[in-house]
Amino acid sequence: MEARAVARYLRISPLKARQVANLVRGKDVHEALAILKYTNKRSAPMIYKLVKSAIANAEHNYDMDSDDLYISEIYVDEGPIIKRMRPRAYGRADLRRHRTSHITVVLREKEVK
Repeated sequence: MEARAVARYLRISPLKARQVANLVRGKDVHEALAILKYTNKRSAPMIYKLVKSAIANAEHNYDMDSDDLYISEIYVDEGPIIKRMRPRAYGRADLRRHRTSHITVVLREKEVK
């Protein structure tokens, strides 16, 4: 049994979001939330909110206990790139590419032996 939450079209580069996602992969959810709370990166609050949403989905939809949950999968995919023009010298124009991300969190319960 697994619970998931997906955030799409987030205005952050996938490379920058993956740095934070790698910190919490495989961790207990309460430990992951503590790590995210004190991580000084722009994507940390986004991933924090997404993990909280996945916990709520697990409790409400699947009757899972939040104390037994861990982050089994977290991955950051590339979303569409927003392209804007920036004026440069001599009437030229540069293309500015604002990258977006799709972040997915999958939670599972720990197996009791």
